[in-house]
Amino acid sequence: MKTHARRRPITALQFCGFALPSLLIWTGVVAVPFFYGIGITFTDWNGLSMHIHFTGLQNYRAVFGDKTFLVSFWRTVIYVLFTVAASNVVGFLLALAVTGKIKGQNLFRAGFFTPNIIGGIILGYIWNFLFSYALTGFGKSIGSAWLSKSWLTDPYKALAALIIVSAWQLSGYLMVIYIAGLTNVPEELIEAARIDGASAGQIVRSVKLPLIRESVTICVFLSIARSFMSYDVNLSLTAGGPYKSTELIAYKIYQTAFTNMEFGKGQAQAIVLFVIVAAVSLLQVRLTRKGAEQ
Repeated sequence: MKTHARRRPITALQFCGFALPSLLIWTGVVAVPFFYGIGITFTDWNGLSMHIHFTGLQNYRAVFGDKTFLVSFWRTVIYVLFTVAASNVVGFLLALAVTGKIKGQNLFRAGFFTPNIIGGIILGYIWNFLFSYALTGFGKSIGSAWLSKSWLTDPYKALAALIIVSAWQLSGYLMVIYIAGLTNVPEELIEAARIDGASAGQIVRSVKLPLIRESVTICVFLSIARSFMSYDVNLSLTAGGPYKSTELIAYKIYQTAFTNMEFGKGQAQAIVLFVIVAAVSLLQVRLTRKGAEQ
């Protein structure tokens, strides 16, 4: 008993030495700003004034009554659907390619993952140059009217360009998760399927995909969460244009808070986005646990 009593102060000191600094940093950087932000949603603060008035739920009513916010939200839903589908398909195909028996697998893996390392702001400016100058110059040289005009000047093509860039950046990250799942598929099952006369497509569809169901679930929900919070590529590639046709919800929140100086309303919009992403994350955890139990 005395030994256990002596160990308790030592354990407490060890906790304070290792965990307490991280806990304090997390509290100061995450917890305090989060609850402070919730408080701002009930005020009319404009970011500068020292006089702040309590407005109750007025900002939340303004959010759901703002047609531009709702349009931006549904545009984001469309963007998320196409980005998630494209990035997961490309990521899975890349994982299949680099887990096959090809030379230089590690080199290809590093190359495909590189876009995820590049910052979204830099990536957006690079693709802005490609869409505005490189592709248009190539289109003019071959006499193609479709490529002679920048995609970023057309509302529909600009949104398509945003989806392409986002999927291109995200697919390398998802590829790593798919690789982890594919490498855990027993080679004996694949060989047995080949002996039974299954084609490569049948092996992928009937053997590999069912066995990496957890990886698919994780990739889908991770890509959904990241797509909903997309901001940097939206800012540097299209800046919400043309005519606000590519203004996604995260960019809309920034415009409301820092351009229109409506911090209370902008923070309320951010809370709505947080609830959506949190619901997606909780659904992912539930489905992942359910799949693990089966």
